[in-house]
Amino acid sequence: MPQIYADEQVAIELLADLGSFANNAYILRPAGGGAATVVDVPEGSEAVVAALGDTPVERIVVTHSHFDHWRGFDTVRGHTDAPVFAGAEETNLEPSRAIRPLADGATFAVGAATVEVIHTPGHTPGSICLRLGGAVLTGDTLFPGGPGRSGSPETLRQEIESITTRLYALPEETLVLPGHGPSTTIGASRREYEIFAAKEHAPDLQGDVLWLES
Repeated sequence: MPQIYADEQVAIELLADLGSFANNAYILRPAGGGAATVVDVPEGSEAVVAALGDTPVERIVVTHSHFDHWRGFDTVRGHTDAPVFAGAEETNLEPSRAIRPLADGATFAVGAATVEVIHTPGHTPGSICLRLGGAVLTGDTLFPGGPGRSGSPETLRQEIESITTRLYALPEETLVLPGHGPSTTIGASRREYEIFAAKEHAPDLQGDVLWLES
């Protein structure tokens, strides 16, 4: 299983290009062994179950409510009855899943590692990012090249504010692990954003925005 990040306390495994929307899922494992945390459960999560093997699962965390990040929920639920979490401000969550809230600034442990919840509204009202060690899992809030798709000019502005005030405050070398596609770093993304910010933009800008092209 591709290990995309590791330090003395935790390792992050990437399950890439899952399902028809080419989602990423992640497994957070304590460096010394023990129960894992699964982040996002897209279509194709049979690969997640296979990667887990007989490793116990402490929790499932889903970064936001969009269906492509939940399509494999029943597959993973068939493997573990671990509690499932999403952002405390999130909307359009399925009540039958008994989802527990994660508030901004909340923390949880993966072995000796501490994971911090960062509320980053914009892509959805309750989108969250998860920071641990030198990495941040950004869901669909931030990708290489720009933010996740926005549904209105107002939510684009909200998403940009989330990125610039919450994520760009992290160290430049922080590895950005998004919900689809390849990784980047906070420093590389910030430099791309500075090019975007130096340009004039139509007040109705929304949708798929790229820092270097929009």
